[in-house]
Amino acid sequence: MTDEAKTWFITGATSGIGRELTTAALRRGDNVAALARKADGLDDLARRFGTTLLTVPADVRDEAAVQTAVQRTVETFGRIDVVANNAGYGLFGAVEEAGDAQARAVFDTNVFGVLNVLRATLPVLRAQRSGHILQGSSVYGQSAHPGVGLLSATKYAVEGLSDALAAEVAPLGIRVTIVQPRFTATGFLSNLDVATAKPDYDGTVRAVQQAIGELTATDFADAGDIAAALLGVVDADAAPLRLALGTASAESMRTALQARLRDLDETAAVTAAV
Repeated sequence: MTDEAKTWFITGATSGIGRELTTAALRRGDNVAALARKADGLDDLARRFGTTLLTVPADVRDEAAVQTAVQRTVETFGRIDVVANNAGYGLFGAVEEAGDAQARAVFDTNVFGVLNVLRATLPVLRAQRSGHILQGSSVYGQSAHPGVGLLSATKYAVEGLSDALAAEVAPLGIRVTIVQPRFTATGFLSNLDVATAKPDYDGTVRAVQQAIGELTATDFADAGDIAAALLGVVDADAAPLRLALGTASAESMRTALQARLRDLDETAAVTAAV
């Protein structure tokens, strides 16, 4: 550990972007508190990196467990420099098809889990008057298509609260970056929760499902490349509020934003009359 070493608090650390970010931070000499529901998935990294890795079994839906994880991190490393709110999963199906339990479950992890982590870590960052929060979103934080309504709703929620959060904590020396990667080669798609299909949505939702199934390896970003980009952003003197990773992600969001601007322009007379 050097004077420049950072301490990371990473959720969803056993797979995908979370694991790659954990590995990349450790490899360069940083400290990492890695949270996961089954922390034994990090045993190989613990053997490799020793005391610079703190593995914590914790579900982000459990506020008390997250609070304990933060306490252990500070006791072990003395501070937290980067919070990577990475834990989450997807729910695929038409908005009507998603059951109440499924909808609440994806919000519990993707939104309320994020809030649990923020409430637990922000007192530490505020006391330090420093820190960087990486909020895991996706291309679906700015756009949506048939089948991803509930997933996109969670990402829109994260982006909305992050817009406010960034302005609230900036005077306290804390930075916020919303991370919006394109499809990434992780276990995300294989771990999707899928709603019960209704035939009326075969032409929209199931068509999208088929198209996703036909994607090739070149359509997916490498999780290691995502991690490398995030290390660069954390190290930079200035950080963006939003970070699109991958041209496909940027173009999809640009198309969605341009459509919103067209709606504003085309309804300007109606808007002005109110």
